[in-house]
Amino acid sequence: MIRRRSGGPARRPAGPAGPISRLVRSVPRPEDFTGPSHSPLVAARLGRWLGVAFGLCFVTGLLSHAVAHPPDWFAWPTRPASLYRVTQGVHVLSGIAAIPLLLAKLWSVYPRLFARPPLRRPARLVGHVLERVSILLLVCAAFFELVTGLFNVAQSYPWRFFFPAAHYAVAWLAVGALLVHVGVKLPVTRAALASRLDQEPVPGRRAFLRTAAGASGVAVLATAGVTVPWLRHVSALAWRSAGGPQGVPVNRTATAAGIVVPADWRLEIVWAGGRRGLGLADLAALPQRTGRLPIACVEGWSAVADWTGVPVVDLLTAVGAPAGRPVRVSSLETAGLYATSTLPAVHVADPLTLLALRVNGEVLQPDHGYPCRIIAPNRPGVLQTKWVTRLEVLG
Repeated sequence: MIRRRSGGPARRPAGPAGPISRLVRSVPRPEDFTGPSHSPLVAARLGRWLGVAFGLCFVTGLLSHAVAHPPDWFAWPTRPASLYRVTQGVHVLSGIAAIPLLLAKLWSVYPRLFARPPLRRPARLVGHVLERVSILLLVCAAFFELVTGLFNVAQSYPWRFFFPAAHYAVAWLAVGALLVHVGVKLPVTRAALASRLDQEPVPGRRAFLRTAAGASGVAVLATAGVTVPWLRHVSALAWRSAGGPQGVPVNRTATAAGIVVPADWRLEIVWAGGRRGLGLADLAALPQRTGRLPIACVEGWSAVADWTGVPVVDLLTAVGAPAGRPVRVSSLETAGLYATSTLPAVHVADPLTLLALRVNGEVLQPDHGYPCRIIAPNRPGVLQTKWVTRLEVLG
């Protein structure tokens, strides 16, 4: 809503002027916008909510990146077994919650874009330009993160760059620009948050804030069922559920991965000074263990199932291989980015890390990794390697 100030003409009289001067004078001023949503108080409250959503999304995103692409110094525990499921669910849902909040925030502050630069004060002009650049970077980075994140959860990639690396790099740009923006606007924000909505006689501000918060809540509720089981029946936009082969969703099928299991398939176990091959019957003859563990994907969805197989630590011990070291797991899939993964030593030693042969009481179907796959507690689904053909003890 645009309202002109009373008590005078909308445009100040002026003498003859060129087209540029007339254009500048025709641009509205920030004070021309007097709608209930355009106030420092509304912008400050939305900014606080948005800061919480962005903060949760950023921290859990860093964790997700470190777990999937661990640096040498990083250690991720095996317990609680569902920790990654929770952190990645928070990451995706906080990003979804941020979308309506970001749109509302931009609506509340966009009149400030019409503030005219102080051309006659060079020192202030520099600050004005730097502030605008930081805002532009913040808005562009935030939209990039949220839009590409939505495409990622939908498993749609209409671009040629590697999503995890780009998403991670732009996240740092967004947070850096956000910190600069907060530092610049901190005095205004503090003054605004110190006031109360009921102290300002302009109607409609409470309704605008409630609408923004409600839209954010509805967006979360509509999608939270992908990771919160008891919400699956009310989450209309949940992109994954308990459906799928053998009651568990899959991202990559055996056909898509080009998997052909040889008739003479054997699991090769290799370590320094030793090698052993085991067939499927040999694995089935070893003591089995069943664990109720989640598959938790980077896209945010997760599902729990009963997995049965041989604990990796017991398997290594049975063939005489050292069991206290990391293990590289290789798949029959050779062309994918995650055809191999590395189990850290802490996961190898955990008895719940299984070379699974069955799921929910049934022999693994090809889409779930037949003849065997890795299932480890508190690991991303992308690292729960399917169609395993080789275990190599490292170090």
